[in-house]
Amino acid sequence: MPNILIVEDDAALNNGIALSLRQDNYVLSQAFSIRQAREHLESHPVDLVILDINLPDGSGFELCRQIRATSFLPIIFLTANDLEVDIVTGLELGGDDYITKPFSLMVLRARVSALLRRTSAATSDGRIVIDHFAFDFDNMQFYSNGQEVLLSKTEQRLLKLLVKNRGITLTRALLVDRIWTDGAEYVDENALSVAISRLRSKLEKTPAHPEYIHTVYGAGYLWEARTGIKHDQK
Repeated sequence: MPNILIVEDDAALNNGIALSLRQDNYVLSQAFSIRQAREHLESHPVDLVILDINLPDGSGFELCRQIRATSFLPIIFLTANDLEVDIVTGLELGGDDYITKPFSLMVLRARVSALLRRTSAATSDGRIVIDHFAFDFDNMQFYSNGQEVLLSKTEQRLLKLLVKNRGITLTRALLVDRIWTDGAEYVDENALSVAISRLRSKLEKTPAHPEYIHTVYGAGYLWEARTGIKHDQK
């Protein structure tokens, strides 16, 4: 069941939203400040955030900005700020939806359901978050610790194959066949090794001792399967 975090300092409203959403069998968590929200996000899986803007210890805009630095986590702003400039700001910062108070709980439930459906399809199709990585294969945008990583077309193809098949060893022959699809009759046997090395240098903290892109000697390469996924050395 999807895990939803409600970040709203009005306790009565927070409780009312939680009570309403429980009818749809979601797992609900509640935070009443930016600090509580950050602590929860750091230690619990979350599939969607309902976020107020005016919170006692900061702005929901800033929390949205921090979340977007490393994650595609769906965010619905739920706020009394109904000025056009606020709506535009919220959406430009990465909010997926913006609902102004007063609002209908039935409409909120419908918006939550629709966003979770869209996100589930998008994540399974092209957007993946793993630990401190955020990979958007639809738009070919890649982030590590919130910093964009620029990859060549070859590196993009290689990363997509490895991540989409994480935990599975992909043979060198298969990778060469799938990556170099320009009809070339001959591909230098070192081309794949070079591409792996360059990808590690851009993504691994210590490329000589990779945590993610592993070599399976005599077979090929794999991206290590980890539980930190949200939806592996020559």
